[in-house]
Amino acid sequence: MIKKTFITFISVYCVMAPWLAGNLQAGEPSRIMTLKDCMEYAISNSTKLRIQQAATGDAKIARRDAILQAFTPNISSSTYAYYNFGRSIDPETNTYFTQTSFHNSYSVSAGFDLFNGFQAVNNLKISKTGLAISESQEKQAEADICLAVMEAYYNVVYNKRLADIYEEQVSAAELALTKAVKQEEIGQKGHADVVQMEADLADRKYDLITVRNSYKDQLTTLSDLMFWPEDEELVIETSISSPAYGEDSAAIMDEREESIVSYALENNPQVKIAQWQAQNAKRELNTTKWQLLPSVGMYAGWNTSLYSIQGAQSKSFSDQFRNNGGEYVEMSVSFPIWGRMQKHSRIAKQRNALAKATAEYDQKRRDVESEVRRAIQDREGSAAAYEQALHKCEIQAEAYNLNLKKMEQGLISPLELQTATNNYLKSKADEMNSLFKYLIKDSVVRYYNGEEYINQ
Repeated sequence: MIKKTFITFISVYCVMAPWLAGNLQAGEPSRIMTLKDCMEYAISNSTKLRIQQAATGDAKIARRDAILQAFTPNISSSTYAYYNFGRSIDPETNTYFTQTSFHNSYSVSAGFDLFNGFQAVNNLKISKTGLAISESQEKQAEADICLAVMEAYYNVVYNKRLADIYEEQVSAAELALTKAVKQEEIGQKGHADVVQMEADLADRKYDLITVRNSYKDQLTTLSDLMFWPEDEELVIETSISSPAYGEDSAAIMDEREESIVSYALENNPQVKIAQWQAQNAKRELNTTKWQLLPSVGMYAGWNTSLYSIQGAQSKSFSDQFRNNGGEYVEMSVSFPIWGRMQKHSRIAKQRNALAKATAEYDQKRRDVESEVRRAIQDREGSAAAYEQALHKCEIQAEAYNLNLKKMEQGLISPLELQTATNNYLKSKADEMNSLFKYLIKDSVVRYYNGEEYINQ
């Protein structure tokens, strides 16, 4: 009886489990993504970052190869075997014979460059710097992704908030039109006023549709940057707290600006990459120059050979393997005499590469310094603009509420109310636009001061 009950339970579970799982998943609300969540998701799924990570893997391999080249010898072994059917020399008697013979050889050799123009040492330094460049490029790619996601995120929030405001205005315009129609029926309002309010409602609905379309477009942009699954809805957090900028902005405008610029010039990935590239260009030039000197190498090896002649008595494999063995030690010196000016041409090209890398480093320092100073100025300007936009929005909101009451009392025309409404909507849009612009500029300044976007 217990066995039958257990089998029945398992059968019912197998039938109901997929249905229950589907209903639970369908009823589960979408996760609300904050700005940091969006950045982390974008970084973990970005193809651009995956490509750079593969480049970093190549740099690690190059670093390993440079270490092995500098500190380990080159070791190789070989063997061969062949039959000879024509005239040949007997290795033991040094006389000719015509019988078919079998020959077999084994060898092991090792070589080490004692001096090759410091190529191994410079390659070791270049590979170390190359790995640092690749890792910095990876960090720069992360920063670029985070900044792009931040801008797209704020664009989505901006359009979502604006759509909410327009929805309220449409609802208010519909109620006002309904009331105006009733007042027209009892003679309290003229037909012209009702038509004007209908036109105003049509404008509000058109603006609402436009903002909603813009919201969907910006949400698609954000989803693409994040590589968000197309079959899942992206829901983001739209509540943004007001910034606190007062004293911090004043400090930045005074003594902190120079410290931020100095920090960026010393630690910004773009500057470090340009600096390391200039260093590598100088090392490559030195390596090419040293190639004009002789190169010295040491080599050692061991080999043995075996043979057998058809129809003749040959020694055993073990005896020949032991008796025919020999060792050698070799010291070689190579002098470059004439190479069709190829080395001199490489030196000239490397000298030009060094001049180019040095100029790019100087230019990158100038660009980063200008970007930092401009970001600080933009931040302070955005802070002042936001403060003024907030004040203007409060005044326009009060003016709108007063005109709405006047409209209900019949003291102003619908056209005057429409003007007040447009001013109020514009002030709200300006407030949000200046707020998000300030938040982006503030994040850029903090990034140049050493605070990663994702940690802000």
